[in-house]
Amino acid sequence: MARKHFISIALLGLIAGGCVSQDKYNAVKMDRDRMAEQLGQAQVEASSARSESDAYKNQLANLGSTGNSKDAMIVNLTNQNAEMQRQLDELNRKYADAAGKVGSQLPVALTNELSAFAAQNPDLVSFDPDRGIVKFKSDVTFAPGSAVVTDKAKVAIDRFAQILNSPVASGYELMVAGHTDNTAVVNPATLAAGHKNNWYLSAHRAIAVGGALMAQGVNAQRMAVTGYADQRPIASNVSESGKAQNRRVEVLILPTQIHSQPMAAAPVPHVTSHLKAAKPQFNKDAVAAPTPPTAKTESSSPFNK
Repeated sequence: MARKHFISIALLGLIAGGCVSQDKYNAVKMDRDRMAEQLGQAQVEASSARSESDAYKNQLANLGSTGNSKDAMIVNLTNQNAEMQRQLDELNRKYADAAGKVGSQLPVALTNELSAFAAQNPDLVSFDPDRGIVKFKSDVTFAPGSAVVTDKAKVAIDRFAQILNSPVASGYELMVAGHTDNTAVVNPATLAAGHKNNWYLSAHRAIAVGGALMAQGVNAQRMAVTGYADQRPIASNVSESGKAQNRRVEVLILPTQIHSQPMAAAPVPHVTSHLKAAKPQFNKDAVAAPTPPTAKTESSSPFNK
């Protein structure tokens, strides 16, 4: 600005002195105008630079804030995962204790009912009276790679629910456990349905059977649901017949009884082929589960993958 004033004073001086021609005056005026334009442009650029600097400062501040939020979120998720692991360990212990008992402590009348039920559905169900376990064969209970209960299996599950709701069985706790063979999930349709690996598939199938029982009035308060993927085989996975035995959903009738008063029937979790993060009512208060480890990669199977 001082330079601009100097040029203006010089012009006035030259004009006042009458010693400058019109051409020289015009030349000096053009220089002044050009300098004024350059000065204005410099001011605009300086203002733009300040605005850009302020924007970067804001971005850095936001990044710092977001980083703190992410750190807090990571800590929170870590705590949630630890709690979920504790619950899973307790569930596994309970499963192992129940499945390892010799002699089921179930009433004779109930054992007879379940034995007759298995005999009426030999292609779908088997019953182990020594451990109180009813096994649903996955190849009949579900379509290949699916966690949707077939119509044939629904009929049998309805009858099973009647037995579980009978006076001789209505007080016992239940654990529904899904199992698969060791073949990795590779079928694009199965993956697209939400069954990312055998952990997901086994858990989703257990949820489906639990939901079908709840739909027939089995109290959700009695029920626990878990998935074991291929980690609890009952036969060798070397042969197809052994793999077929390992693909199953087991319902353990635990030798313990619930002590609290029965609650009103909870809404039944609807398990579809897409499984969009549905939360079953029988464990709706659980924290978000950690992503299960990916099952070992094996050759694909035409049965349930």
